[in-house]
Amino acid sequence: MSYLFTSESVSEGHPDKVSDQISDALLDNFLAFDAKSKVAIETLVTTGQVIVVGEVKSKAYIDIQKITRQTIQSIGYDKDEYYFSHRSLGVLSAIHDQSEDINQGVVRDSKEEQGAGDQGMMFGYAVNETPNFMPLSLDLSHKLVKVLAEIRKEGKEMTYLRPDSKSQVTMEYTDDHKPIKIHTVIVSTQHDDFDKDDDTMLKRIKDDVRNILIPKVLIAFPEYKNLFDNNLKLEVNPTGKFVIGGPHGDSGLTGRKIIVDTYGGKGAHGGGAFSGKDPSKVDRSGAYMARYIAKNLVAAGVADELLLQIAYAIGIAKPVSVFVNTYGTSKVKLRDTQIADSIQELFDLTPAGIEKKLDLRKPIYLETATYGHFGRVPEKKVKCFERFDYTKGKILKEEIEVELFTWEKLDDVVTIKKRFGL
Repeated sequence: MSYLFTSESVSEGHPDKVSDQISDALLDNFLAFDAKSKVAIETLVTTGQVIVVGEVKSKAYIDIQKITRQTIQSIGYDKDEYYFSHRSLGVLSAIHDQSEDINQGVVRDSKEEQGAGDQGMMFGYAVNETPNFMPLSLDLSHKLVKVLAEIRKEGKEMTYLRPDSKSQVTMEYTDDHKPIKIHTVIVSTQHDDFDKDDDTMLKRIKDDVRNILIPKVLIAFPEYKNLFDNNLKLEVNPTGKFVIGGPHGDSGLTGRKIIVDTYGGKGAHGGGAFSGKDPSKVDRSGAYMARYIAKNLVAAGVADELLLQIAYAIGIAKPVSVFVNTYGTSKVKLRDTQIADSIQELFDLTPAGIEKKLDLRKPIYLETATYGHFGRVPEKKVKCFERFDYTKGKILKEEIEVELFTWEKLDDVVTIKKRFGL
């Protein structure tokens, strides 16, 4: 018997993702001018309004208004008819200092003794059904909305597209968890009101999704072509026309798309959001490290599928527990508990150790706020930042070379193979 599994993704213009991008853009700017910044920012967006709240401890002053508007403009909200435009919206900042009660548990005389910024459990997951060790349904969902956004920004085809969109992919699996085919694809995209007849307009959009979007995805990612067949169920804007969207159609909030951000419902999630948080918050850094370990273990052949949980107590450096589940796919003669013990011996799981291993004290976070934090390609790039220094009366600029998505690197596979005798 086969079964179905579904994951969704959302575009950079989705209200919650707009919020995530603003929070991470602000975080990057704080880190660019003060790498020791402690940041926890959340953003609310709605019709014509952005509200930024949170706690920050930093030596840097940044222009919250300017950065917020630049981020919104880059997404594509640049027309007043969207009722959410970078030119005309209001930005309210309610950021205050980080609590000293929290700070005393995180900041220590010795960097190595740095405590976790919060309690909680973080999960990492990897499965070998895709080249990037991500669940197929989520990987394809991300690719659909990402390519759709590229079409919108290029402006040559589907010129009616607006920034807000969603995708959902249902995969059919064998009873031994092998992917067979794509069962259903759902695409909902905001659009201009370009035809007086709704039925004609919706037919045009569906035809373009079938004949333009999906072929472009398959050209870019030919490894998935065999999963599409003539029996594919395709739903496009199933509720009808989708002209009113973005923060005008629905308010957005940082951290409200945590399943889109992670594994699309596969594995597990500890509940903590990522965006707007500096790496002292193990909600973020612990989840990144757990993904790194899980991916390297699966790539090394320890298991076909692996879930790793790491749990922390606030103010304490070492995790209180490490748990592994290989779902019966382990390729080594060890129990899952023994694999967990080996992980603790192989990897430094303290907050300071994770920050050093993955080089997390850099402004690398805006790029994570769309199309998932995991399954991405590590890359080096130079990022430019500027702020006005009121003490010096001039604009300060920083050009920083960073490496994005370091937790996706497979640079411990050889060490793991040696440890497990593979």
